[in-house]
Order: sequence, then structure tokens, then C-alpha cells
Amino acid sequence: AITLVESSHPGKRKRGQIVASSISRHLRRQQTGRSFRIGLTGPPGAGKSTFIEMFGSFLTSSRSQRLAVLAVDPSSSTTGGSLLGDRTRMPQLSRDPNAYIRPSPSSGALGGVTRSTSETILLCEGAGYDVVLVETVGVGQSEFIVSDMVDMFILIVPPASGDELQGLKRGVIELVDLVLVNKADGDLLPAARRMKAEYTSALKLLRKRSSVWHPDVLMVSSLESKYGDQVWKVALDFKKKMEESGKLFLKRSNQQNACMWDYIKNEIMTSFRHHPAIQSQIHHYERLVTSGDMTPSVAADELLESFMTRHEHNRGNKK
Repeated sequence: AITLVESSHPGKRKRGQIVASSISRHLRRQQTGRSFRIGLTGPPGAGKSTFIEMFGSFLTSSRSQRLAVLAVDPSSSTTGGSLLGDRTRMPQLSRDPNAYIRPSPSSGALGGVTRSTSETILLCEGAGYDVVLVETVGVGQSEFIVSDMVDMFILIVPPASGDELQGLKRGVIELVDLVLVNKADGDLLPAARRMKAEYTSALKLLRKRSSVWHPDVLMVSSLESKYGDQVWKVALDFKKKMEESGKLFLKRSNQQNACMWDYIKNEIMTSFRHHPAIQSQIHHYERLVTSGDMTPSVAADELLESFMTRHEHNRGNKK
């Protein structure tokens, strides 16, 4: 079913959407069995996959949780290829009968998550997984789009400081529910403590997004498999407070609407790019913009006018 919703083939994707819709209706009627959706993001080198290996093994072995991991890999903008290496970075979890790892190429999707990720989460929920972890590409500020798909949004950072994290602080940190300073072991432990203090101070300066929850900062060591129980305790506390206040239900409802509009924007852009009238002109306008003979806004207006004119013409012929 996941292969169907991820497919670029219209017919196969439609079949996948029918399955996802049936599961959504079934879960709504039951009002039970809803998974705890957790999004994970962070800069390259933060150790996201290593953390998932440690935390996921803790959940399946010590807390008897069934876990689904949606590891979204980067796709090449040139070839569309993907590394899909998360299984090799999670050898223990990939052999765990209570864990399911699904690496999916991002195909250049904004935010580092595939267009079908929200439906994939729903399918995992329908399959009875207690926790769904979504690991994003983690290559820029666009990663915050994952916060519109999950219940809890976690930022994982390495024990470093400097300019490389400034953009991350201004963007993603405004949306996080929990910050994890990874690699808090060995020689890096003092740096991890400094980073924890830095992020704790930064979070205090931000405007509070929720009346029931204030983001926390924890240190973790994926290498030494430490602090997994603390992370889970904080996560459950977050979930409980959000559920009791009714904010979790409201959040998911808003996410569904946001997902619908995101899908509409993607489909419109796909139709625009593949329309014959646009394909025959796009390279001409790109050359004009590149050479400076035309501004991007003028080129965009003319292409849109051509697209809309042809679209209305086609509608008229069908009538």
C-alpha cells in the first residue's frame, strides 16, 4: 500500500489513496489505536539515524512498542536517485520484528519529506504501529514542514556551536517541542553541556507557542545508548498534556487541512510544468531571464497567462 501512495503513476497512486481513505475512516470510527507521531530533524552529522537505532531499540525492547520508521532520504536533483542507506545505519533495528523501516526518496520535495509521507504515516497507523518516527533529510530550514505532519517535533543537534547553527536556530527551533543534544559522551561531553545551556537560553527568549507545553532540552548519547528513557518520559508527558487539553486533536485537524493545500499546490505545479504549452516555451523564458533581457516576474506572468489561456481553451472544447 505504501508503494502505491508513493508511486508517481496516477492509477497506482489513486489505488493507494483509496486504501488510505478507508483506513482513515476506520480509525475515526474506532477512536483508538492512534499512533504517536514523532518528527526528527537536524543538520547533517547530528546522528539522527544513530539516535533512532538507539531510541527505537529502547522502545521495542523496554517499552514493548511497535515502531515504524519513515526515513526520508535525499534524492539527486539531477538523476532523481537516492542513497537509501538508513537500513545500513540501523542494523539492529532493521532486524527487530517489532520495527519497520521504510526508506523513501524525497524526490526533491520541499521540506525534505515526500509528498505522500502523511498518507504513509496513516497506513502505518492502520497497521497497528504504536510509534511512527519520521526522519527528514536535515539539509536546511525547509525541514520544518515535517512539523505539519507529526504530533511532536524533535530537533537533534551535535555538540558544536558557531555560525553553522545560526540559521537553524532562527528557523526550526521556533517550531520544536524538544531539543536533543546528541553525542553527549567522552571528550564531547563538556561541549554538549555548553550546547544544552545555549539552547535552553534560546528557547526562553522565544514566544511561547503553547499554553500547556514549553520545549525542553536534553542531552543524549546514541553511542552509549544513554538517556533513551528520559526522552520517552518527556515525549509521553508532552502527549498527555496535549491530549488532555484537546490541542492534539486540534493540531491533527489543522494538519489535515494543511496537507490538503500542500497537495493542491504540488499538483498544480506538476500540471503546469508538464503542460505542452509550457514545455514548448519554458526554455525560451529561462534564457531570457538568465540573460537579463526579462525579469523573473514578467516571465512568470507570461507563462501563467499562456497556461491559463490554453487551459480555458481546452475546457471550452470539452463543453
